[in-house]
Amino acid sequence: MLILSAVTWISARAENFAVGGCLGTRGEINCAVRWGEAGDAYVRQVPQPVTEADKTRATERDRKWLSRCRPVIAQDGYGVPRYHYSAAGCGFGVLE
Repeated sequence: MLILSAVTWISARAENFAVGGCLGTRGEINCAVRWGEAGDAYVRQVPQPVTEADKTRATERDRKWLSRCRPVIAQDGYGVPRYHYSAAGCGFGVLE
């Protein structure tokens, strides 16, 4: 007999949430809880440059990456849009 239970807890503060669940059989059970900021767990927020010097460096870095990598979006055989680059390592932000 398999017992499956999923529970979602929402904290009092809207910017955080907890998701948990348990899975088990007779005499054995395993539970896990993830606590974190609300939103997509796979999206990482990148801090934006604050000073003018940081903004200038970021703009120059982006310009170099775009001129080297020349990203193009094309659909694959399944119709899924994918990025294609003109140089190796561009999908990981490599500049040289």
